[in-house]
Amino acid sequence: MGFGCCHYQEVGEGCDSAFTMESSRVTFGRGCLSEVGDRARALGMRRVALFTDAGVARLPIFGTVVESLRAAGLELGVFKDVSIEPTDQSFLEAIRFAADLRPDGYVSLGGGSVIDTCKAANLFATWPSDFLTYVNAPVGEGRPVPGPLKPHIACPTTSGTGSEVTGITIFDLRSLGAKTGIASNALRPTEALVDPDCTATLPGEVVAASGLDVLSHALESYTARAYVRRPAPARPTLRPMSQGANPWSDLGCREALRLMGLYLERGVADATDHEAREQLMWAATLAGIAFGNAGVHAPHGMAYAVAGLVRDFRPTGYPQEEPLVPHGMAVILNAPAVFRYTAAESPERHLEAATWLGADARGAGPGDAGEVLADKLIRIMRAVGMPNGLRGVGYTEADVSALASGALPQQRLLQNAPREMTRPVLEGLFQQALGYWSP
Repeated sequence: MGFGCCHYQEVGEGCDSAFTMESSRVTFGRGCLSEVGDRARALGMRRVALFTDAGVARLPIFGTVVESLRAAGLELGVFKDVSIEPTDQSFLEAIRFAADLRPDGYVSLGGGSVIDTCKAANLFATWPSDFLTYVNAPVGEGRPVPGPLKPHIACPTTSGTGSEVTGITIFDLRSLGAKTGIASNALRPTEALVDPDCTATLPGEVVAASGLDVLSHALESYTARAYVRRPAPARPTLRPMSQGANPWSDLGCREALRLMGLYLERGVADATDHEAREQLMWAATLAGIAFGNAGVHAPHGMAYAVAGLVRDFRPTGYPQEEPLVPHGMAVILNAPAVFRYTAAESPERHLEAATWLGADARGAGPGDAGEVLADKLIRIMRAVGMPNGLRGVGYTEADVSALASGALPQQRLLQNAPREMTRPVLEGLFQQALGYWSP
């Protein structure tokens, strides 16, 4: 199953014949957060910009990081105003902070929103430009980052986004009504300190949403268009991070899916199940490395519209008072519909993925792959308390066209899907994603 060699498919005409393996340096284990000061000093940091959010700043782990940095003799400036779901405006506030502080290194402590905000601050403080200069085309100009950034140590506090090992930063562009982002290897944190103890206080609802983000990272990377089906870059150094499915990313996808099948429901149900939460943190790291090299596709591309157009949905377990569809929730609500559609292109991979998640695929043939995987995803969604499709977060049939319009600009993601994602296809997928089970 899967593949063990580079050329698992014949190279398409004009397509790439190689893939590149990239990752941040990762330290994983309970208590490793206390290493941050020594590691920052080893990277040459003297004045550190520490990014976090107001919630994390009240936790003991924040004190652990501050104490470690100060014990290493480092000067410290702290930015605590990160938004749970960053916007262009919240990014600009963080950029101004970094530009004024002029640090020689960065530390982020928080979930994906904190790490992404820190990446953006590092980028624009190091290489100032108009805000849309580096933003992915067609929303922004999509210009390459001119050179290296300052060192950045990312310390994730949720088992979900994988941002600590990727070169991607995501935000809500208010004028567009959808999420977009910046993708560059230059944004990838220098190091990641992944301490499972950071998730001990997370509510089950947050673990569920972030865990389902991990699950979809792995599923999308494993089913993405193969790297030998992506057009060859004009120069090797222009090879994109979203290379498509490849042997390196497949390794992380397989293990992440297996771990999610075993531990997600346990980790959501019981905050004292330390084994489950540690394994979810490890799965998040593996899936982050995988999708940081293969790329995700339609569920994520559609999720940016779902989150960006939210009207009045307020999830439990999240402190933000404004309407919000958490990222992992926005992703998974699209996933069953998408994988029913994409299974026709690579049924074996869809069946393999369903099996690693714990589905019984005995007797299933290629024509059953989409339904087997979708059914398993729906069972997991119900077990961890997800809404019943897009209707559960406030959307109706009348919103399908607007949702498709919000998703269409996400071409970096949609073009990584194994099947074509036209406007009519997206409208059909959003329609199917409105609900999955009888009330």
